[in-house]
Amino acid sequence: MATHVKRAYRYRFYPTDAQAAELSRTFGCVRKVYNMALAARTQAWTLRQERVNYNATSAMLTAWKKTEELAFLNDVSSVPLQQALRHLQAAFTAFFAKRAKYPRFKSRKKSRKSAEYTSSAFRFRDGKLTLAKMDQSLDIVWSRPLPEGAVPSTVTVSQDAAGRWFVSLLVEDPTLQPLPASGSAVGIDAGLDHLLTLSTGEKITNPRHERRDRARIARAQRSLARKARGDGANRAKARRKVARIYARIADRRRDHLHKLTTRLVRENQTLVIEDLTVRNMLGNGKLSRAISDAAWSEFRSMLEYKAAWYGREVIAVDRWFPSSKLCSACGTLQGKMPLSVRTWTCACGTTHDRDVNAAKNLLAAGLAASACGAGVRPQRESSRAGQSAMKQEALRRQSTDLPMPRRNRVPSQKNRT
Repeated sequence: MATHVKRAYRYRFYPTDAQAAELSRTFGCVRKVYNMALAARTQAWTLRQERVNYNATSAMLTAWKKTEELAFLNDVSSVPLQQALRHLQAAFTAFFAKRAKYPRFKSRKKSRKSAEYTSSAFRFRDGKLTLAKMDQSLDIVWSRPLPEGAVPSTVTVSQDAAGRWFVSLLVEDPTLQPLPASGSAVGIDAGLDHLLTLSTGEKITNPRHERRDRARIARAQRSLARKARGDGANRAKARRKVARIYARIADRRRDHLHKLTTRLVRENQTLVIEDLTVRNMLGNGKLSRAISDAAWSEFRSMLEYKAAWYGREVIAVDRWFPSSKLCSACGTLQGKMPLSVRTWTCACGTTHDRDVNAAKNLLAAGLAASACGAGVRPQRESSRAGQSAMKQEALRRQSTDLPMPRRNRVPSQKNRT
Protein backbone atom coordinates (compact mmCIF):
# COMPACT_ATOMS: atom_id res chain seq x y z
CA MET A 1 0.00 0.00 0.00
CA ALA A 2 1.36 3.41 -0.93
CA THR A 3 2.42 5.73 1.88
CA HIS A 4 1.41 9.34 1.28
CA VAL A 5 4.21 11.50 2.63
CA LYS A 6 5.25 15.08 2.07
CA ARG A 7 8.46 15.18 0.08
CA ALA A 8 10.51 18.14 -1.12
CA TYR A 9 12.00 18.21 -4.61
CA ARG A 10 14.80 20.72 -5.02
CA TYR A 11 15.88 22.16 -8.36
CA ARG A 12 18.34 24.75 -9.49
CA PHE A 13 17.05 27.74 -11.44
CA TYR A 14 18.50 30.79 -13.16
CA PRO A 15 16.60 34.03 -12.47
CA THR A 16 16.56 37.08 -14.68
CA ASP A 17 18.05 40.28 -13.32
CA ALA A 18 14.59 41.54 -12.37
CA GLN A 19 13.69 38.27 -10.64
CA ALA A 20 17.01 38.20 -8.77
CA ALA A 21 16.46 41.76 -7.57
CA GLU A 22 12.90 40.96 -6.44
CA LEU A 23 14.00 37.84 -4.59
CA SER A 24 16.90 39.67 -2.94
CA ARG A 25 14.46 42.33 -1.68
CA THR A 26 12.19 39.58 -0.41
CA PHE A 27 15.07 37.90 1.45
CA GLY A 28 15.95 41.19 3.11
CA CYS A 29 12.35 41.89 4.13
CA VAL A 30 11.93 38.36 5.51
CA ARG A 31 15.06 38.79 7.62
CA LYS A 32 13.93 42.24 8.80
CA VAL A 33 10.47 41.03 9.86
CA TYR A 34 11.88 37.97 11.60
CA ASN A 35 14.39 40.02 13.60
CA MET A 36 11.84 42.70 14.54
CA ALA A 37 9.34 40.08 15.72
CA LEU A 38 12.03 38.27 17.71
CA ALA A 39 13.09 41.54 19.34
CA ALA A 40 9.46 42.39 20.19
CA ARG A 41 8.82 38.97 21.75
CA THR A 42 12.06 39.08 23.72
CA GLN A 43 11.39 42.59 24.99
CA ALA A 44 7.81 41.75 25.98
CA TRP A 45 8.99 38.82 28.09
CA THR A 46 11.97 40.65 29.60
CA LEU A 47 10.06 43.78 30.62
CA ARG A 48 6.51 42.55 31.25
CA GLN A 49 6.80 38.74 31.52
CA GLU A 50 4.37 38.59 28.59
CA ARG A 51 4.33 35.90 25.96
CA VAL A 52 3.63 37.15 22.43
CA ASN A 53 2.21 34.61 19.98
CA TYR A 54 1.98 34.47 16.20
CA ASN A 55 -1.33 36.36 16.05
CA ALA A 56 0.15 39.28 17.95
CA THR A 57 3.23 39.48 15.71
CA SER A 58 0.98 39.30 12.64
CA ALA A 59 -0.89 42.35 13.94
CA MET A 60 2.47 44.05 14.51
CA LEU A 61 3.42 43.37 10.89
CA THR A 62 0.25 45.10 9.68
CA ALA A 63 1.10 48.13 11.80
CA TRP A 64 4.73 48.16 10.62
CA LYS A 65 3.65 48.31 6.99
CA LYS A 66 1.66 51.48 7.67
CA THR A 67 4.66 53.39 8.98
CA GLU A 68 6.77 55.54 6.68
CA GLU A 69 10.02 53.95 7.87
CA LEU A 70 8.91 50.39 7.00
CA ALA A 71 6.72 51.14 4.00
CA PHE A 72 9.14 49.15 1.81
CA LEU A 73 7.64 45.95 3.28
CA ASN A 74 4.65 46.54 0.99
CA ASP A 75 6.87 46.19 -2.10
CA VAL A 76 7.26 42.42 -1.70
CA SER A 77 4.74 39.62 -1.36
CA SER A 78 3.15 39.46 2.10
CA VAL A 79 3.12 35.64 2.18
CA PRO A 80 6.89 35.11 2.81
CA LEU A 81 6.68 37.70 5.60
CA GLN A 82 3.82 35.83 7.28
CA GLN A 83 5.71 32.56 6.85
CA ALA A 84 8.73 34.10 8.59
CA LEU A 85 6.49 34.82 11.60
CA ARG A 86 5.26 31.22 11.54
CA HIS A 87 8.85 29.97 11.47
CA LEU A 88 9.61 32.15 14.48
CA GLN A 89 6.60 30.69 16.30
CA ALA A 90 7.86 27.17 15.52
CA ALA A 91 11.30 28.12 16.86
CA PHE A 92 9.78 29.32 20.14
CA THR A 93 7.65 26.19 20.38
CA ALA A 94 10.78 24.05 20.05
CA PHE A 95 12.54 26.20 22.65
CA PHE A 96 9.76 25.90 25.22
CA ALA A 97 9.64 22.14 24.60
CA LYS A 98 13.41 22.05 25.32
CA ARG A 99 14.19 20.67 21.85
CA ALA A 100 16.24 23.69 20.75
CA LYS A 101 18.04 26.77 22.01
CA TYR A 102 16.56 30.25 22.15
CA PRO A 103 15.95 31.69 18.65
CA ARG A 104 18.75 33.85 17.30
CA PHE A 105 18.67 36.94 15.11
CA LYS A 106 19.33 36.47 11.40
CA SER A 107 22.54 37.96 10.04
CA ARG A 108 22.69 39.70 6.67
CA LYS A 109 26.01 38.02 5.78
CA LYS A 110 25.84 34.64 7.50
CA SER A 111 22.20 33.54 7.66
CA ARG A 112 20.62 31.42 4.95
CA LYS A 113 18.80 33.47 2.33
CA SER A 114 15.36 31.96 1.77
CA ALA A 115 11.70 32.79 1.38
CA GLU A 116 8.71 30.46 1.58
CA TYR A 117 5.59 30.88 -0.58
CA THR A 118 2.28 29.13 0.06
CA SER A 119 -0.20 28.19 -2.67
CA SER A 120 -1.80 31.65 -2.64
CA ALA A 121 1.49 33.28 -3.68
CA PHE A 122 2.54 31.21 -6.68
CA ARG A 123 1.08 29.67 -9.83
CA PHE A 124 2.14 26.23 -11.06
CA ARG A 125 0.75 25.29 -14.48
CA ASP A 126 2.08 23.03 -17.22
CA GLY A 127 5.41 22.63 -15.46
CA LYS A 128 5.95 26.37 -15.11
CA LEU A 129 6.28 28.12 -11.75
CA THR A 130 5.50 31.82 -11.36
CA LEU A 131 5.91 33.56 -8.01
CA ALA A 132 3.95 36.52 -6.69
CA LYS A 133 5.13 39.97 -7.81
CA MET A 134 6.71 38.42 -10.93
CA ASP A 135 5.58 38.50 -14.54
CA GLN A 136 7.72 35.65 -15.87
CA SER A 137 8.04 32.04 -14.75
CA LEU A 138 11.28 30.79 -13.23
CA ASP A 139 13.83 29.17 -15.53
CA ILE A 140 14.06 25.87 -13.62
CA VAL A 141 16.35 22.99 -14.55
CA TRP A 142 14.04 19.98 -14.10
CA SER A 143 16.74 17.46 -13.23
CA ARG A 144 14.10 14.89 -12.24
CA PRO A 145 10.34 14.81 -12.75
CA LEU A 146 7.79 15.51 -10.07
CA PRO A 147 5.34 12.68 -9.22
CA GLU A 148 2.55 12.52 -11.78
CA GLY A 149 -0.27 14.86 -10.88
CA ALA A 150 1.61 16.35 -7.92
CA VAL A 151 0.70 19.91 -6.96
CA PRO A 152 3.11 21.84 -4.71
CA SER A 153 1.68 22.99 -1.40
CA THR A 154 4.61 25.29 -0.60
CA VAL A 155 7.56 26.62 -2.58
CA THR A 156 10.82 27.70 -0.95
CA VAL A 157 13.32 29.81 -2.88
CA SER A 158 16.88 30.07 -1.56
CA GLN A 159 20.34 31.24 -2.50
CA ASP A 160 23.48 29.62 -1.09
CA ALA A 161 26.81 31.24 -0.25
CA ALA A 162 28.18 30.32 -3.67
CA GLY A 163 25.48 32.43 -5.35
CA ARG A 164 23.46 29.47 -6.69
CA TRP A 165 19.66 29.73 -6.74
CA PHE A 166 17.42 26.82 -5.72
CA VAL A 167 13.69 26.23 -5.55
CA SER A 168 12.21 23.51 -3.38
CA LEU A 169 8.69 22.21 -4.08
CA LEU A 170 6.87 20.38 -1.28
CA VAL A 171 4.44 17.83 -2.70
CA GLU A 172 2.56 14.77 -1.54
CA ASP A 173 4.35 11.79 -3.06
CA PRO A 174 2.09 8.75 -3.58
CA THR A 175 4.83 6.76 -5.30
CA LEU A 176 6.67 5.77 -2.12
CA GLN A 177 5.75 2.20 -1.28
CA PRO A 178 7.12 -0.09 1.45
CA LEU A 179 9.59 -2.57 0.02
CA PRO A 180 8.90 -6.31 0.28
CA ALA A 181 9.79 -7.66 3.72
CA SER A 182 13.29 -9.08 3.97
CA GLY A 183 14.78 -11.20 6.71
CA SER A 184 18.24 -9.69 6.36
CA ALA A 185 19.77 -7.54 9.10
CA VAL A 186 23.07 -5.70 9.20
CA GLY A 187 25.21 -4.05 11.84
CA ILE A 188 26.95 -0.82 10.80
CA ASP A 189 30.07 0.51 12.50
CA ALA A 190 31.11 4.05 11.53
CA GLY A 191 34.78 4.91 11.31
CA LEU A 192 37.41 7.11 9.70
CA ASP A 193 39.81 4.69 8.00
CA HIS A 194 36.70 3.18 6.42
CA LEU A 195 33.50 5.21 6.37
CA LEU A 196 31.38 2.18 7.27
CA THR A 197 32.12 -1.42 8.21
CA LEU A 198 29.25 -3.90 7.91
CA SER A 199 28.71 -7.03 9.96
CA THR A 200 28.95 -8.99 6.70
CA GLY A 201 32.65 -8.06 6.57
CA GLU A 202 32.26 -5.46 3.82
CA LYS A 203 34.21 -2.24 4.29
CA ILE A 204 33.12 0.96 2.53
CA THR A 205 35.94 3.33 1.68
CA ASN A 206 35.92 6.81 3.16
CA PRO A 207 36.03 9.20 0.16
CA ARG A 208 37.50 12.03 2.30
CA HIS A 209 35.96 14.70 0.06
CA GLU A 210 37.33 17.62 2.06
CA ARG A 211 40.89 16.27 2.06
CA ARG A 212 40.87 15.95 -1.73
CA ASP A 213 40.21 19.68 -2.13
CA ARG A 214 42.21 20.89 0.86
CA ALA A 215 44.95 22.48 -1.27
CA ARG A 216 42.37 24.36 -3.38
CA ILE A 217 40.64 25.58 -0.21
CA ALA A 218 43.94 26.84 1.22
CA ARG A 219 44.80 28.78 -1.96
CA ALA A 220 41.34 30.32 -2.18
CA GLN A 221 41.33 31.30 1.50
CA ARG A 222 44.80 32.87 1.23
CA SER A 223 43.53 34.89 -1.72
CA LEU A 224 40.51 35.98 0.33
CA ALA A 225 42.71 36.95 3.29
CA ARG A 226 44.72 39.31 1.08
CA LYS A 227 41.63 41.29 0.10
CA ALA A 228 40.75 44.35 2.15
CA ARG A 229 37.78 43.95 4.45
CA GLY A 230 34.59 45.67 3.43
CA ASP A 231 32.02 45.37 0.68
CA GLY A 232 34.47 45.60 -2.21
CA ALA A 233 33.83 43.61 -5.38
CA ASN A 234 37.21 41.86 -5.25
CA ARG A 235 36.63 40.53 -1.76
CA ALA A 236 33.12 39.40 -2.67
CA LYS A 237 34.50 37.58 -5.71
CA ALA A 238 37.16 35.83 -3.59
CA ARG A 239 34.56 34.90 -0.96
CA ARG A 240 32.31 33.32 -3.61
CA LYS A 241 35.27 31.31 -4.90
CA VAL A 242 35.81 29.82 -1.43
CA ALA A 243 32.07 29.15 -1.10
CA ARG A 244 31.98 27.35 -4.46
CA ILE A 245 34.71 24.96 -3.36
CA TYR A 246 32.89 24.14 -0.13
CA ALA A 247 29.61 23.75 -2.04
CA ARG A 248 31.28 21.27 -4.41
CA ILE A 249 32.57 19.26 -1.44
CA ALA A 250 29.15 19.22 0.22
CA ASP A 251 27.42 18.18 -3.02
CA ARG A 252 29.78 15.25 -3.55
CA ARG A 253 29.45 14.15 0.06
CA ARG A 254 25.64 14.34 -0.03
CA ASP A 255 25.46 12.43 -3.31
CA HIS A 256 27.65 9.63 -1.94
CA LEU A 257 25.61 9.34 1.27
CA HIS A 258 22.32 9.26 -0.67
CA LYS A 259 23.52 6.39 -2.85
CA LEU A 260 24.93 4.51 0.14
CA THR A 261 21.90 4.85 2.42
CA THR A 262 19.46 3.95 -0.39
CA ARG A 263 21.41 0.79 -1.09
CA LEU A 264 21.54 -0.24 2.59
CA VAL A 265 17.82 0.37 3.09
CA ARG A 266 16.87 -1.57 -0.02
CA GLU A 267 19.01 -4.58 0.88
CA ASN A 268 18.22 -4.93 4.61
CA GLN A 269 15.08 -5.09 6.72
CA THR A 270 16.84 -4.17 9.99
CA LEU A 271 19.79 -1.78 10.27
CA VAL A 272 21.67 -1.42 13.55
CA ILE A 273 23.86 1.62 14.16
CA GLU A 274 25.54 3.18 17.16
CA ASP A 275 24.14 6.21 18.97
CA LEU A 276 27.23 8.39 18.62
CA THR A 277 27.37 11.89 20.10
CA VAL A 278 29.09 13.49 17.14
CA ARG A 279 28.89 16.99 18.62
CA ASN A 280 30.92 15.93 21.65
CA MET A 281 33.40 13.97 19.53
CA LEU A 282 34.14 17.12 17.52
CA GLY A 283 35.86 18.45 20.63
CA ASN A 284 38.82 16.23 19.75
CA GLY A 285 41.11 18.70 17.98
CA LYS A 286 43.06 16.01 16.14
CA LEU A 287 40.04 14.20 14.71
CA SER A 288 37.38 16.91 14.43
CA ARG A 289 38.17 17.73 10.79
CA ALA A 290 38.01 14.07 9.73
CA ILE A 291 34.83 13.46 11.73
CA SER A 292 33.13 16.47 10.13
CA ASP A 293 34.15 15.23 6.69
CA ALA A 294 32.70 11.78 7.40
CA ALA A 295 29.26 13.35 8.16
CA TRP A 296 28.03 10.59 10.49
CA SER A 297 25.04 12.64 11.65
CA GLU A 298 23.88 13.25 8.07
CA PHE A 299 24.29 9.55 7.33
CA ARG A 300 22.09 8.60 10.28
CA SER A 301 19.44 11.18 9.37
CA MET A 302 19.21 9.87 5.79
CA LEU A 303 19.10 6.27 6.98
CA GLU A 304 16.25 6.93 9.40
CA TYR A 305 13.92 8.84 7.09
CA LYS A 306 14.47 6.45 4.17
CA ALA A 307 13.79 3.49 6.47
CA ALA A 308 10.50 5.16 7.46
CA TRP A 309 9.62 5.61 3.77
CA TYR A 310 10.27 2.00 2.80
CA GLY A 311 9.07 0.13 5.89
CA ARG A 312 12.49 -0.72 7.32
CA GLU A 313 13.69 -0.56 10.93
CA VAL A 314 16.68 1.36 12.29
CA ILE A 315 17.94 0.45 15.77
CA ALA A 316 20.43 2.63 17.66
CA VAL A 317 22.58 0.87 20.26
CA ASP A 318 23.75 2.72 23.36
CA ARG A 319 27.00 4.57 22.73
CA TRP A 320 28.60 3.02 25.83
CA PHE A 321 28.22 -0.52 24.55
CA PRO A 322 31.84 -1.86 24.24
CA SER A 323 31.41 -3.23 20.74
CA SER A 324 35.10 -3.09 19.76
CA LYS A 325 36.47 -4.81 22.88
CA LEU A 326 33.91 -7.61 23.02
CA CYS A 327 34.63 -10.97 21.40
CA SER A 328 31.73 -11.71 19.06
CA ALA A 329 32.54 -15.45 19.28
CA CYS A 330 32.71 -16.13 23.04
CA GLY A 331 31.55 -12.88 24.64
CA THR A 332 34.78 -12.14 26.54
CA LEU A 333 35.39 -8.46 27.27
CA GLN A 334 38.97 -7.39 26.65
CA GLY A 335 40.90 -4.82 28.64
CA LYS A 336 42.19 -1.49 27.42
CA MET A 337 42.35 -1.29 23.63
CA PRO A 338 43.85 1.87 22.06
CA LEU A 339 42.81 3.03 18.61
CA SER A 340 46.11 1.85 17.12
CA VAL A 341 45.05 -1.78 17.64
CA ARG A 342 43.15 -2.75 14.49
CA THR A 343 43.28 -6.56 14.89
CA TRP A 344 43.40 -8.62 18.06
CA THR A 345 43.16 -12.26 19.15
CA CYS A 346 40.83 -13.41 21.90
CA ALA A 347 41.73 -16.03 24.50
CA CYS A 348 39.35 -18.39 22.70
CA GLY A 349 41.68 -18.30 19.70
CA THR A 350 39.52 -16.12 17.42
CA THR A 351 41.34 -13.34 15.58
CA HIS A 352 39.17 -10.25 15.05
CA ASP A 353 39.27 -7.30 12.76
CA ARG A 354 38.39 -4.46 15.14
CA ASP A 355 35.73 -2.83 12.96
CA VAL A 356 34.10 -6.03 11.67
CA ASN A 357 33.91 -7.38 15.23
CA ALA A 358 32.28 -4.12 16.39
CA ALA A 359 29.68 -4.33 13.60
CA LYS A 360 28.84 -7.93 14.54
CA ASN A 361 28.42 -6.99 18.20
CA LEU A 362 26.23 -4.01 17.28
CA LEU A 363 24.01 -6.30 15.23
CA ALA A 364 23.64 -8.77 18.11
CA ALA A 365 22.90 -6.00 20.61
CA GLY A 366 20.39 -4.34 18.29
CA LEU A 367 18.49 -7.55 17.64
CA ALA A 368 18.43 -8.21 21.38
CA ALA A 369 17.01 -4.74 22.03
CA SER A 370 14.39 -5.23 19.32
CA ALA A 371 13.36 -8.62 20.72
CA CYS A 372 12.90 -7.12 24.18
CA GLY A 373 10.85 -4.21 22.87
CA ALA A 374 13.37 -1.50 23.70
CA GLY A 375 12.59 0.48 20.54
CA VAL A 376 14.91 2.49 18.37
CA ARG A 377 16.26 4.89 20.98
CA PRO A 378 18.79 3.43 23.43
CA GLN A 379 17.80 3.36 27.08
CA ARG A 380 19.92 5.73 29.16
CA GLU A 381 18.40 5.53 32.64
CA SER A 382 17.63 1.94 33.55
CA SER A 383 17.01 2.91 37.19
CA ARG A 384 13.86 4.78 36.15
CA ALA A 385 12.53 2.57 33.41
CA GLY A 386 13.43 -0.89 34.69
CA GLN A 387 15.97 -3.27 33.23
CA SER A 388 17.49 -2.44 29.87
CA ALA A 389 17.08 -4.70 26.89
CA MET A 390 20.69 -5.88 27.19
CA LYS A 391 20.15 -6.93 30.81
CA GLN A 392 16.91 -8.69 29.94
CA GLU A 393 18.68 -10.54 27.17
CA ALA A 394 21.47 -11.47 29.60
CA LEU A 395 19.01 -13.08 31.99
CA ARG A 396 17.39 -14.96 29.14
CA ARG A 397 20.71 -16.28 27.87
CA GLN A 398 21.81 -17.31 31.34
CA SER A 399 18.67 -19.40 31.68
CA THR A 400 19.51 -21.23 28.44
CA ASP A 401 23.28 -21.49 29.18
CA LEU A 402 24.16 -19.40 26.12
CA PRO A 403 27.19 -17.09 26.18
CA MET A 404 26.24 -13.46 26.60
CA PRO A 405 28.48 -10.38 26.29
CA ARG A 406 28.90 -8.59 29.59
CA ARG A 407 27.41 -5.08 29.80
CA ASN A 408 30.22 -2.86 31.10
CA ARG A 409 30.26 0.91 30.95
CA VAL A 410 33.54 2.22 29.61
CA PRO A 411 34.83 5.61 30.77
CA SER A 412 35.15 7.23 27.33
CA GLN A 413 34.29 6.68 23.69
CA LYS A 414 37.89 6.78 22.49
CA ASN A 415 38.55 3.27 23.83
CA ARG A 416 35.81 1.67 21.82
CA THR A 417 36.06 3.31 18.42
